[in-house]
Amino acid sequence: MQASIKWTEGMTFEASLDGHHFFVDADEQFGGKNKGPKPKGLTLVSLAGCTGMDVISILTKMRVSPKIEHFEIVTDAVIEKDFPKRIQEILIKYIFKGNDLPVDKLKQAIELSQETYCGVSATLKPSVKITYQIILNDVVQK
Repeated sequence: MQASIKWTEGMTFEASLDGHHFFVDADEQFGGKNKGPKPKGLTLVSLAGCTGMDVISILTKMRVSPKIEHFEIVTDAVIEKDFPKRIQEILIKYIFKGNDLPVDKLKQAIELSQETYCGVSATLKPSVKITYQIILNDVVQK
């Protein structure tokens, strides 16, 4: 795997990954021009994408995915106040909507992703506290 970025101007860089091109930029207070996402935000998108793909793959094998009407992942991160302003904690919210979705299978798929399959989680976990919650039809599951 290889990614590259090329400086274009100010704090804006053009990123290249797997044939896709996009811009990465800094906050305006640090000279950015809002031409692309910030790097820490992309870390959250990478985590959500990685675990989301795992969960859908596992739920498809469990024959649960046809019952899913809506699935999204929201990540909330706690960032240090002082430099290097690292990500300290991430809460992953797995949001499902659908009739007769088995909570036990949703939980099993998420745990398999978090404990076995998601390489982004595995990379972050040595230094970042990662927790999750399941929200099914607007109700947080215990």
